[in-house]
Amino acid sequence: MRKDRKRRLRRLAERLLERQRNKSGVEIIGTIKMTHSGYGFVVPEHNPGEEVEDIFIPTKFVGGALDGDRVRVAVMPPRKGHPEDRAKGPVGKILETLSRERTEVVGELLAGSFIRPLNPRLPDEIAIHGSRHGAQRGDWVRIKLEEENGRWRGVVREVLGRAGVLSADLDAVMAEYELMPRYTEAEELAAQQIEPRQIDRVDLNKDFVITVDPFDAKDFDDALSISPGAEAGTVDVGIHIADVAAYIAPKSKFDEAAYARGFSCYLPGRTLPMLPAGLTARISMQENCESLAHTVVLTVDKKSGEVLAGKRFHSLVTVKKRLSYDEVQNFIDSGEVPSEWGSKVAKTVKDIVSITRKMRDYRDKVERFIDLPLPEVRVICDEKENKIVGLQSRISREAEFLVEECMLAANQFVGRELLAKNIAGIYRIHAEVTPEKSMEFSDLMADAFRLHPGDISNRDVCREFIASIPDDERRNVILSLLLRAMPRAIYSGKNDIHFALGKSAYCHFTSPIRRYADLIVHQQLWNSDSRIRTRNGATLERVAVWCSEQEEHIDGACFAAGDRMKLRYLEEVLAKDASKIYEGVIIRVLSSGLQVDIGELGLYGFVRKERLRGSYRRSHYNMNDDRDSTIYRPGNYIYLRLDSIDFARGVANFLPAGR
Repeated sequence: MRKDRKRRLRRLAERLLERQRNKSGVEIIGTIKMTHSGYGFVVPEHNPGEEVEDIFIPTKFVGGALDGDRVRVAVMPPRKGHPEDRAKGPVGKILETLSRERTEVVGELLAGSFIRPLNPRLPDEIAIHGSRHGAQRGDWVRIKLEEENGRWRGVVREVLGRAGVLSADLDAVMAEYELMPRYTEAEELAAQQIEPRQIDRVDLNKDFVITVDPFDAKDFDDALSISPGAEAGTVDVGIHIADVAAYIAPKSKFDEAAYARGFSCYLPGRTLPMLPAGLTARISMQENCESLAHTVVLTVDKKSGEVLAGKRFHSLVTVKKRLSYDEVQNFIDSGEVPSEWGSKVAKTVKDIVSITRKMRDYRDKVERFIDLPLPEVRVICDEKENKIVGLQSRISREAEFLVEECMLAANQFVGRELLAKNIAGIYRIHAEVTPEKSMEFSDLMADAFRLHPGDISNRDVCREFIASIPDDERRNVILSLLLRAMPRAIYSGKNDIHFALGKSAYCHFTSPIRRYADLIVHQQLWNSDSRIRTRNGATLERVAVWCSEQEEHIDGACFAAGDRMKLRYLEEVLAKDASKIYEGVIIRVLSSGLQVDIGELGLYGFVRKERLRGSYRRSHYNMNDDRDSTIYRPGNYIYLRLDSIDFARGVANFLPAGR
């Protein structure tokens, strides 16, 4: 194992050095993406379909560039004494900022005429001058950026509210990430006047159709049915999707509004829908109401779970029963039929559970998908009461899997149809893990967890590693780090692989109420079915790039809001009970202390070096006590108590439980 690792390291080093030799001295123009740690990566400008490599920008070479700026970069040889640069690819230095992405920043006003930006990808502090317009320390403010002698400063333009007040915190997130507001009353009223376009439809009102969603769902854009197939040993699984394209025509007013938003945004306690709420309610497939749907019926082998055939058409459906994930999961676990269900509902759910288990097993054998079952810790907020209710940890169960399985199958069926009929579409693609990221992850696992994952750019190797991970608190930490080693899934106008799913010809079709990429696919199919000219590939490639950017942007806003709300929640916990013990896993050892994953909170906490009992020094990846054998190293468990909340830096500080 050690010899193999050395060979792989040598090959990687040779490849990176050759790449550096080829590129060193070249100047490249691109967009810089900053990290929380202060260094960045420049994404070179390139033609669609052209393979490019990001340029690593060490902190000292960032200059005055800010996240999102268009910059000119000189590619340099690796720095001596910085072997970590090699794992990050070609190294560059910013020579010039060509254009600024932003002119304003939102931050919390600190003492001494500084603000701390809400966005952690921006500088830690920015000085302000001029009138504060009544802002006081602890207020959220919007400032206009100014650059003077290579240093940033700003002028207060608006006071957004008091940091720590739920509504003001959410307003600050919306302002910083430039999220589109909710639709106005006038827009809601205009949307209510839309009459659906006409198209030939198949009447499925007699079919027994159900929806399965979270208990508090407001949008119902997918429904399911199941019936015997025409051939012996098969079943027909119906996936019925709200026919949003009937209401939203290409280039219409609300199509442009949906494009500008890209997605529905779900901040803690505040939902910003992609489409007007009233229109969404009309489009949704409500219980006991006839709805316009876009249906995919898949014929599935009952024994193997293989999808044998399928068809797609526009339809009329009536949802007979609305179910929640919790109800369905309780039925799966206990076998007990709720009194309000009745025998028809129970049989439908039982049949869908049976066939989706087979479909998932078949997909596992054939497509070898990568499963990362990570829990999601959400902040539950009540914006009306202006308070945080608590935290909720969720992990997908079989109730969620059965819906997911049907949606995955429908998405792939539609993606294949787009290709077969040469209809321009938007595909969901996911690139393989790069050799550099694979090696970086392998080194981290070996040093921190004494694990040897191998080359995770190979799907089978990656699956074997996941199966070997210890089933303890470290498992979720390792899975999270593995997820971070993988590239983001993106949208593209060209078909390519989806590495994690093991699919190709895969698109997003099943959530057109909340994702614009799905709506575009619906509109393309509508036009094709109606023999109307569809949008071309070049147009959809531009839309795909925009959707990918918007998705990343909205994710950033949601993470920022969620992390801040968690800190507010912890502030309340600290005030009530400072003795509560948390279990964590050490992620990184820094010269200043320990970064720890706190699983039940879904965030990283920090233990400052001075809060460790003893005299500690950092040695390689570890923190060693000079007086005894105590060692803190990545992968170790540690029990903690909450110490303090640093809202300015957005950090929860902990101390060892024994202190």
